[in-house]
Amino acid sequence: MNSPFLNINLNDLGKGLILAVLTSVLTVVYTTVQAGSLSFDWKLVATTALTSAIGYLLKNLFTNSTGETFKKEK
Repeated sequence: MNSPFLNINLNDLGKGLILAVLTSVLTVVYTTVQAGSLSFDWKLVATTALTSAIGYLLKNLFTNSTGETFKKEK
């Protein structure tokens, strides 16, 4: 179930966590391929995870339960 406008539920938090983890993994893979060796830039990984999770949660915060952004419940 989608959360109402200006609310976030546990489902949103779980999806935000999954998005943060997947984005971080893809960042590690990308930087590894670019560098040609297995090296971790933990600051980049953490920054990417944090910004992707915050962006997803902000999007959900301003989306109502019918999927409309910046519109109150009907």
